[in-house]
Amino acid sequence: MTPDQVRGSTSALRFAGYAALFGKRDAGRDLVQPGAFARTLAERREPLPLFWQHHPDQRIGWVETVAEDGRGLRVIATIDNPAGGAAAALKRGAVTGLSFGYRARQFTRHAAGRDLTDIDLFEVSLVTHPMQHGARVHLIK
Repeated sequence: MTPDQVRGSTSALRFAGYAALFGKRDAGRDLVQPGAFARTLAERREPLPLFWQHHPDQRIGWVETVAEDGRGLRVIATIDNPAGGAAAALKRGAVTGLSFGYRARQFTRHAAGRDLTDIDLFEVSLVTHPMQHGARVHLIK
């Protein structure tokens, strides 16, 4: 299924949440600064894939909308197969974490970890244990 077909589909499961939160260190000691995604989002021409647990061979959908707001990186995404395992896990609340695949282009290293100021964003994943505890799905439709 193509991203355009997913957007027009009523059978896909949609959800919204935050894949990153600004100003909060994650379990890897990275802290994402506001504006860190601005360049990559402005340059992006193709839809972001939605992966299951960061596995590139397990694309479960597409990110329809991705943007920075005052809290972090907010996403609205669809799961292609609303009857599949990922959708079922999300619906019953067994998996609600969000994460993102990236490369840090610019950062400052401190004793506490890295402060990320420019990030190449590659994908968003639905995950069991996000590196940033508060990066979660907050609405399912």
